[in-house]
Amino acid sequence: MRKLKNPELNRLSAEQYKKAEKLPLVVVLDNIRSCNNIGSFFRTSDALLVQKIFLCGITATPPNAEIHKTALDAEKTVEWKYFAETEEAVRNLQAEGYRVFAIEQVENSIKLPDFKPSLNEKLAVVFGNEVKGVQQKVVNICDGSIEIPQFGTKHSFNVSVSAGIVLWDISQKMRMTRG
Repeated sequence: MRKLKNPELNRLSAEQYKKAEKLPLVVVLDNIRSCNNIGSFFRTSDALLVQKIFLCGITATPPNAEIHKTALDAEKTVEWKYFAETEEAVRNLQAEGYRVFAIEQVENSIKLPDFKPSLNEKLAVVFGNEVKGVQQKVVNICDGSIEIPQFGTKHSFNVSVSAGIVLWDISQKMRMTRG
């Protein structure tokens, strides 16, 4: 085996990325405090062709050197919008026909392996604060909740790790329903 060199990876240019068809998947960040985590969301969203990111509450916005450190310019390619209140972002998405799911451990949550998006469905996923998670008032207005099954003594992942797991899984399922 030989590691591939960067030119062999067939990466899109920033211009090509902006023109590429995105998944109808929006990421909502509910009061994420770490700029490194925010940057990771941008980088993961870019890699998976997520439509856009909504930055809410205390979540920092680009341009920001700390976001850039982990985003590696993905903050310049992924479309984003800021909302002072996460509830406003969720309601706007629902008004545009998105089904919105909190990524949270709640009663009657759907386990990630059991989550099946419908054909051509528009989805949004809300990730919460590193300490407090998704605010209860935001959970209350979501269409449901998705939970990552966990089996050890710890029952939480770093929010950027959760993003990688959830966004990769959902993006693959959405691509499969599209054919």
